[in-house]
Amino acid sequence: MINKIRSHQRTPSGSRDFKEATKRDALARVEVELERLLSTIPETRRPQMHKEFQGFKKLFSRFLAEQGPSMSWDKIEKLPEGAVIDYASLKTPTTDNVHHMLDKLVVVKLNGGLGTSMGCKGPKSVIQVRNELTFLDLTVQQIEHLNKIYKCNVPLVLMNSFNTDDDTQKVIRKYKGLKLDIYTFNQSCHPRINRESLLPIAKDGNVYSDIEAWYPPGHGDFYESFYNSGLLQKFIKEGRTYCFISNIDNLGATVDLNILDLLLNPDPQKYVSEFVMEVTDKTRADVKGGTLIQYEDKLRLLEIAQVPKEHVDDFKSVSQFKFFNTNNLWAKLDAIQRVVEQGSLNMEIIVNNKHLSDGLNVIQLETAVGAAMKCFEGGIGVNVPRSRFLPVKKTSDLLLVMSNLYSLSNGSLAMSPQRMFPSTPLVKLGDNHFAKVKEFLNRFATIPDLIELDHLTVSGDVTFGRGVSLKGTVIIIANHGDRIDIPSGAVLENKIVSGNLRILDH
Repeated sequence: MINKIRSHQRTPSGSRDFKEATKRDALARVEVELERLLSTIPETRRPQMHKEFQGFKKLFSRFLAEQGPSMSWDKIEKLPEGAVIDYASLKTPTTDNVHHMLDKLVVVKLNGGLGTSMGCKGPKSVIQVRNELTFLDLTVQQIEHLNKIYKCNVPLVLMNSFNTDDDTQKVIRKYKGLKLDIYTFNQSCHPRINRESLLPIAKDGNVYSDIEAWYPPGHGDFYESFYNSGLLQKFIKEGRTYCFISNIDNLGATVDLNILDLLLNPDPQKYVSEFVMEVTDKTRADVKGGTLIQYEDKLRLLEIAQVPKEHVDDFKSVSQFKFFNTNNLWAKLDAIQRVVEQGSLNMEIIVNNKHLSDGLNVIQLETAVGAAMKCFEGGIGVNVPRSRFLPVKKTSDLLLVMSNLYSLSNGSLAMSPQRMFPSTPLVKLGDNHFAKVKEFLNRFATIPDLIELDHLTVSGDVTFGRGVSLKGTVIIIANHGDRIDIPSGAVLENKIVSGNLRILDH
């Protein structure tokens, strides 16, 4: 899978004219094809699909029109004073205020992704991460706890995709008896485009008859889909003013009262912030994460896919770009309504090239939710502690959150006070034996003690007995054809284990 944002290549004028002519033609051909797809679905579904196709046409025509890079490297300015606020400088609101503040908030979780990269069927949010609780369980517990403690009613909104909606609807029934209102809406469903012909590959408009022909267009689609669902207007009518948006697999993305206070009770000398991006200090493990820049007098998100090849090393430099985007975002509801109605959302298009199982090369046009920052007024960054960024993308992340490094309370994870330093260990588990959740779990009789671990690398056919303790730097490598069983009760501190170690039941 290759993601890139348009970059400029010089082409001889003859071939440029040819490309222009074929592109002009492409839009007309796509419009005809979309009309044909619409005609194949039941009339009741047409208005909704027509709306989604309008969004797709907008993206597609911009994709055809945009030549050259979406930004020029030389125009990046230094972040101005006050553009990024240090979290430690925020004040904590008094308890009597919190109830009123939370009545102004909506919590949105991006729930469009599947668990396929971790070898799981269905939505990623139903993978069990700790004590047999799923991402969704933990989110629901957090918000229910807030509602109980502060006697308020913060709603939880899930943005699903056509991939996750059915399964999610079944799962959320089990939360019926809780003090929590859950709303869902679907992000758009767009047709995948053949890379050569630039035409949709779908034979008809029935998404589920050929699911590979469709895709959800990235979480940048949130604003329009939220607006189209009617939920945005409903919450504005109720007097709510901000939403907190985050990925459902980021276990650190809990409702933060200090940031909410910054938004609801701003310094009278300053602009009201319509948009806040939580950023955190970049380490060498985060060099690919998007960063905040000042560009044409506005803060905006810069993703690695937008960076010209010759500047990629600059982009990855921890000294030049100190922060990266956690994708925990706070946006003002009436400002979302304004930018959607004005049509002023112009997020950079991410061109995602995919190779389907039948050998077809397709492109998907996507956008990122944080890229809308430049479309809002008074956008700022807040430099938050690393603990607010705890994503579970791989089983190596799962190992950390299942271990004694964290304690769990009311759906929120906190680093154990026994750990002497706040950074999380660096863990690399070999893809062949550990990538899928089921395989991963079968290799640990119990999750090892990681309190004093700095770095763990495991490669090959390795299993762990009960009550293993890993400290410092531990590297375990079983060569091809060999197997290593780490015995129960073993304490490995600054050790390299290689070769073959079998433990058989006597």
